[in-house]
Amino acid sequence: MKRTISILGSTGSIGKQALEVVEALPGKFEIFALAAGKNTELLKEQIEKFRPKVVSVSAEGLADELRSQVGQVEVLWGSEGLKEIAGNRQNDMVLMAVTGLNGLEPTICAIENGVDVALANKETLISAGNIVIRLAKENNVNIIPVDSEHSAVYQCLRARKEATVKKVILTASGGPFRTKTFEVMQNASVKTTLAHPRWSMGDKITIDSATLMNKGLEVIEAHWLFNVDYSDIEVIIHPQSIIHGAVEFADGSVIAQMGLPSMHIPIQFALTYPETFEGIKTNSLDFTQILGLDFEKPDLKKFPALELAYEAGKKGGTYPAALNAINEEAVYAFLAGNIKLTDIAKIVSKGLEVHKNTENPSYKDILEADKTSRIFVKNYFVINSNC
Repeated sequence: MKRTISILGSTGSIGKQALEVVEALPGKFEIFALAAGKNTELLKEQIEKFRPKVVSVSAEGLADELRSQVGQVEVLWGSEGLKEIAGNRQNDMVLMAVTGLNGLEPTICAIENGVDVALANKETLISAGNIVIRLAKENNVNIIPVDSEHSAVYQCLRARKEATVKKVILTASGGPFRTKTFEVMQNASVKTTLAHPRWSMGDKITIDSATLMNKGLEVIEAHWLFNVDYSDIEVIIHPQSIIHGAVEFADGSVIAQMGLPSMHIPIQFALTYPETFEGIKTNSLDFTQILGLDFEKPDLKKFPALELAYEAGKKGGTYPAALNAINEEAVYAFLAGNIKLTDIAKIVSKGLEVHKNTENPSYKDILEADKTSRIFVKNYFVINSNC
């Protein structure tokens, strides 16, 4: 049966790869809608190829311009456009690949209307996991993770539906500074930091990977996705990136998901779940060519961001939302050349120290925590520039 899907964030890295998956599986999908930010040139190419009924862009002016160029396609804009697409019941599934808290309201709209969500937006669960998971249960909606690590764990858990989980294991490549000293990290350029050894990703997530904050954010996601305590989530450095995630069960057995690094695989898994198709031609994992699989504990002195994420997750409330917002603003400051890479964790630490927590936060509380945390970072730069 053909599945009707919408892709929010269609011109980003995940969105583009998702459309490659769709193209490789002719007859399996119908694209109901596509949503982009400002890249209307690429969006027009996607409209021509995939013929969606509805599209959305970030601003009204862009929508007016696009509307005059794409004929019969309905053109929406802004956050209302994202919510209207996500909540449309013609969708069987929505791929949530927009960045930041922009993905939270559309995700909630999809869930409240009974639409399954393929989730590639970290901020949704990090900032509002308590709200999103509760709504998904109430509405009997599937949230299928798209991150390679969470997809791996999800697949492992499907192998033993009734088994008791002892531990969830998330692997990390270690990024470009795994074997480098802290001093090298301290003086790293943006270009060097963006040179990830295994994965091709957007700038923000690549910086997070270099500091291991990305893995810390994934720990918080895993807590909500799989209903496991933080003490039962372990991060292991695995530079070959062959094992993407694993689960240890109560009887001592461990099931791991393996494969060559490719985001097409977890994207396709989410879009076609519970079915499996051949899809995009990816290289098979040749065990005879694997020279070794190495594992090591993360160096928390060199990568303090990981420990900060664990602490924020354990404290709960609005701490994870604050962590996410402070880190995001600090990453952008690094990308702009305003701070050093190692300053990111320092700024996050200081921000969490002054954060005023709200337990069991509402949607409004989460937005307020996000706002005040971003203000903290801006004020931090003003204060320190005057010192």
